[in-house]
Amino acid sequence: MYEEDKKAVIAAALEMKDNRLITLSGGNVSVRKENGDIIVTPSGMSYVGMVPDDLIVYNKEGEIIEGTRKPSVDTVALQYIYEHMPEVNAIIHTHQPYATAVGLISDKLPACCTTLSNVALGEVYVAPYSTPGSLEMGILTVDYSKGKRAVILRHHGVVTIGGNLKEALYAAVYTEDVARSYLAAKAAGDPAVMTEEEDRLAVEMFSRYGQ
Repeated sequence: MYEEDKKAVIAAALEMKDNRLITLSGGNVSVRKENGDIIVTPSGMSYVGMVPDDLIVYNKEGEIIEGTRKPSVDTVALQYIYEHMPEVNAIIHTHQPYATAVGLISDKLPACCTTLSNVALGEVYVAPYSTPGSLEMGILTVDYSKGKRAVILRHHGVVTIGGNLKEALYAAVYTEDVARSYLAAKAAGDPAVMTEEEDRLAVEMFSRYGQ
């Protein structure tokens, strides 16, 4: 069931690893199908060598309908996000170091580079700490997304969301790139921030990007 979707989830997880957004088996990737079924990566498994049969499929009632592996410990949080954000069909959770570092010193990652506006739709907010694998993690992600595609979880990592897997993956990768630039600029002085109009135009432009 959902063979191609599972392959896409694994490919996104490997991109997450290749871009150094996680180490070892950290984080998770999930997608929601039109009928409400959710495909999620297993808990504590290396993404290298992962195959479609390793993934777990839930129905919208939260019952496992396919897969024998233990699902991600964050599944309860993921289910909450999907239930409360009908526009979201893909979620990526990472432990990316630079964006996480921003969450240790600030309440948001400002829109200081066009790429953050392009893919995260503007500044990214920092949610208060919640225990990994808890329902609260999902609640705070919904509360602090504020119309953006990324949320920084204080002391923990990042959750990115999208209407599809590409949107969530791009948000994760570029949030990390911008966080790195922001921290470098902050070490040298006071980083410049884009105006609301510059931010809006960067969001609008990216809607025309690609084939």
